[in-house]
Amino acid sequence: MLIALGVGLRNYIEGQFASLGTNLVFVLPGQVLGEGGGFQDPGASGVTFDERDVKSLERTPQTEYVVPLINKPVTVEAEGISKSASVFGGTADMFTIFNLEAERGELFSATDVGKRSKSVVLGRTLAIDLFGSVDAAVGRKIVVSNQRFSVIGVLKEKGGGGFGGPSYDGGVFLPYTTAFSGISPDKTFAAIYLGAVKDADIDQLVSDAEEILMKRYKEDDFSVVKQTEILNAITSIFGILNSVLIAIGSISLVVGGIGIMNIMYANVTERTKEVGIRRAIGATKRDILMQFLAESVLLSLLGGVGGLLFAILIVAVVQQFFPLAINATSVIVALGISSIIGVFFGVFPARRAANLAPIEAIRYE
Repeated sequence: MLIALGVGLRNYIEGQFASLGTNLVFVLPGQVLGEGGGFQDPGASGVTFDERDVKSLERTPQTEYVVPLINKPVTVEAEGISKSASVFGGTADMFTIFNLEAERGELFSATDVGKRSKSVVLGRTLAIDLFGSVDAAVGRKIVVSNQRFSVIGVLKEKGGGGFGGPSYDGGVFLPYTTAFSGISPDKTFAAIYLGAVKDADIDQLVSDAEEILMKRYKEDDFSVVKQTEILNAITSIFGILNSVLIAIGSISLVVGGIGIMNIMYANVTERTKEVGIRRAIGATKRDILMQFLAESVLLSLLGGVGGLLFAILIVAVVQQFFPLAINATSVIVALGISSIIGVFFGVFPARRAANLAPIEAIRYE
């Protein structure tokens, strides 16, 4: 179950990144990746990007689109109901790179960005919380930062947010130019997303973007990161997480092993006379040792099979909501470890049984 949970978390994150496509480059404040490719604290960089950076990056020939992103927590009000939400301010290409589609209504366009339209698109969960249904939300008004906006569309259910971001389903999406009017008066961006024309252009796009930004900032003030680099860093984190989960699970294995050992010790005590009789009619110490060791292994192996069947049942149910997965390796490891536990904790009572003196064992009551 623990391995399935780790694999499920990894599958979920990989699925989120896969939905963004493979031609994406992130421009982020500070140095987010260390020398080994893992995440690190970007430090107190203080660098914030603005429209000047966006215009400069748009001039790179490998760029298909540039999407500056504003992401801030806000309170959304509608007809006496208040809900906490996240504002996503960007261009119309924001819906393309995040793979977002309208369930009802429409998405705002490049024209809306240019004229600072007060049109917004709501995440599905937020629309239902505010208006009771997706259909009822389209055409209604909401208030954010003392400004009124018209809801022109509601997104299909999506789930997780972008890199380090909250859920899209609880978001308010609007043109970044509109957000400058009150939601984000400093006119800065949390990140900038670059889309390469072709996958083969990504390395050159990273190089050109770094060269452009170096004209304004120091090397440690920003990161230009390929999507694959972030995915590799996340995968390494989940490798560590899986190890931690397995370590936690090993505690229950030790407890279970001690339980098996106690059961087998009691078994030996109850069958002392039987052991004495077997020894008296010719059974060797090795025969007695293998008998009790086999019983211990069988006990733990049957427990492993039962646990595996229970885990498969749980995974089958949870898979409808979250991508848990059981692979062949985890099955082999689970059954192998359960057998090893039986051997390790069964050998002590088995040796005790084998070392019983036949005459004393027969006398035992």
